[in-house]
Amino acid sequence: MSKLNQFSLMIDALAELAEEEQAHHTPPAPGLPNLRSVIANASPLPPEAVFLGLAEDGLPVLLNLYDPIPGPILISGDQASGKTTLLQAIATATEHTHSPSDVQYSVITQYPKEWDDIHSKQNNAGIYSTQDPTTQDLLYSLVTWAHNNKGDQQSVLLLIDDLEALTKLNQQAEQSLRWLLLRGPSRRVWPIVTINASRARHINLWLEFFRTRLFGRIFDFN
Repeated sequence: MSKLNQFSLMIDALAELAEEEQAHHTPPAPGLPNLRSVIANASPLPPEAVFLGLAEDGLPVLLNLYDPIPGPILISGDQASGKTTLLQAIATATEHTHSPSDVQYSVITQYPKEWDDIHSKQNNAGIYSTQDPTTQDLLYSLVTWAHNNKGDQQSVLLLIDDLEALTKLNQQAEQSLRWLLLRGPSRRVWPIVTINASRARHINLWLEFFRTRLFGRIFDFN
């Protein structure tokens, strides 16, 4: 057999092996969809709704900004369970679904750097450090705005990352926060708040403000 024929047979054999390998090869799993595509697939959404996520059946989980019955929302989970990521997803979803004249959001966090990616977004009304004195001014201004918001179509999301840290502010800030938790949703100010599950017992009295609670990974419920 000539060398040329041997080479041709080798190529044919390798081609057959490649075809067999391809036939038995499991195609890679598709990547997870991004938030924009998830919202697009769930659209059209009601104009009064804020997108919170997807249920197991693939249907969107929505917050009706015109219905105060759910009250403020508490997101509880262990450290590093994704609480901050969920708040950021809610903020980003708001950017995709609402104009600033309809819905804005403010953020209070111990770690403002974690929110740098949305710092310049159009619906963002400000990112405040828990330790910054202007945070007290924000809470007071939201109370004032809510008092005057009678029938206005605009809504404000107050995203608080770590309730315990915020409760250590002064008495005036505490009073403003209590009012917003009690009355805010009825005036279109919606506190959406995270808490580290292992620290919940230290602020047990504050938990009474929340009828709607979302639980993430919690290792120990005791």
